[in-house]
Amino acid sequence: MYVTDDELVDFDAHGAAPLAKPKDEGFVENDGARIWYATYGSGPAVMLLHGGLGNARNWGYQVPALVASGRQAVVIDSRGHGRSTRDDRPFHYAQMAEDVLAVMDHLDLARTALVGWSDGACTALILADRRPDRVSGVFFFACNMDPSGTLEFRPTPVIDRCFSRHRKDYQALSATPDAFDSFVTDVSQMMQTEPNYTAADLAGIKVPVAVVLGENDEFIKREHADYLARSIPDAELILIPDVSHFAPLQRPEHFNREVLSFLDRL
Repeated sequence: MYVTDDELVDFDAHGAAPLAKPKDEGFVENDGARIWYATYGSGPAVMLLHGGLGNARNWGYQVPALVASGRQAVVIDSRGHGRSTRDDRPFHYAQMAEDVLAVMDHLDLARTALVGWSDGACTALILADRRPDRVSGVFFFACNMDPSGTLEFRPTPVIDRCFSRHRKDYQALSATPDAFDSFVTDVSQMMQTEPNYTAADLAGIKVPVAVVLGENDEFIKREHADYLARSIPDAELILIPDVSHFAPLQRPEHFNREVLSFLDRL
């Protein structure tokens, strides 16, 4: 069945498609936090890194497609998000990249492809930059690598519905369900000040990268995506029509085709 939820009405009401029972799940202790993970299927590993304020459930339409393609899908809840905990230090993308590496080590994953969405894309590219030996490629969807890449924030009904679902999920999953507002403040502080990659930093990335953007993205400048694709060696630019920052939920079949096509080229 072809799913279309352009206005995120269904996502707000019900969330993404529910994830099936995982093959394996648990927590990994790393640097003051417990990071929740789950695995599905078998084959070459693909780690899915969700966006800021979200959680692994947001990948409900992507995990089955990856498993059906003969791959192992690995999802995590980022530090302080979903079921994962945090300490009282500020959020940093580099620290989240270390959390991903800790989960990979726990699962004995020598190398994996990374599919990152928004904040998860920053985390993925930072990990690929620091540990190219552990990353086979990055599908970098809907994010910036320096503060100049973002648009001025303008609230919309779609953003409001997404935020509403994030609040409900946080309250249902988190070990600190009453702390959503302070959590938003802390994540927002990270988003406003990080990452800070220069063109020279981007030129040093050594893994295959697809820079991907929905043509109606509410947060990321199109010219920034162009700049990233020019600056990262051999990167490709993929523009997804008729969707915004929330393409994995709005038109999952289209998003999944782009992901699988990229993975097939690695």
